[in-house]
Amino acid sequence: MPFNCIKTETRGRVGLITLDRPKALNAINAELVGELATALDGFESDDGVGAMVLTGSEKAFAAGADIKEMLAKEFVDVVRHDFIQPWECLSRCRKPIVAAVSGYALGGGCEIAMMCDIVLAADTARFGQPEILLGTFPGAGGTQRLPRAVGKAKAMEMVLTGRMMNAEEAERAGLVSRIVPAAELLDEAMKVAAKIAEQSLPSVMMAKESVDRAYQLTLDEGIRFERRLFQSTFATEDRREGMRAFADKRKPDFKNR
Repeated sequence: MPFNCIKTETRGRVGLITLDRPKALNAINAELVGELATALDGFESDDGVGAMVLTGSEKAFAAGADIKEMLAKEFVDVVRHDFIQPWECLSRCRKPIVAAVSGYALGGGCEIAMMCDIVLAADTARFGQPEILLGTFPGAGGTQRLPRAVGKAKAMEMVLTGRMMNAEEAERAGLVSRIVPAAELLDEAMKVAAKIAEQSLPSVMMAKESVDRAYQLTLDEGIRFERRLFQSTFATEDRREGMRAFADKRKPDFKNR
């Protein structure tokens, strides 16, 4: 279906979503979020897609929420319609999402990147939560995901002062997986997603869920959760094929079942 705020395509087993509001530096509005949710649902239900890449432009991954759209909202509006909640469409995806971040990832842009599973940053990337400068504070997970990624001290400074973090600092702090030259960013993100998509999809989805639970459970509970999912892979054809291929010294032929 045609979109106004994003572009989508499929390359092999990878679904690519590009945020496409260049004049607004990919500011996130309701229309963009709705289109993003539709695209994610489409790739989630497509058996031919094993992983996704989310990216923006060279200048901006996403420079935040659309302030013009938010300006007229009142307390009753945002409560009744649960403003921001639809953004969680990213965190509900079971297939892995690689964020390819170039330029600004600020406010909601930083929060959307953190909802993805792997964040690759161009050497031009800048991350920040500047909402405090607008008389509010992060509302799409910034006060919750950022401390888990970079620790309380650095997150508190970013949230309370609006200071931006460059790609090198973001990598040191653990916000991004690694830094890639800007000209190579999308190609590298597609390679990472393609490598994931080559694997057994049931095992990939369970592995993603298990890592995510590490932030929600105690260590004992997490270990038990991991063990049950690990044991369940022994009921799949792909687990048998993967181990047989290793023993036979050949590449596995996963059927995603």
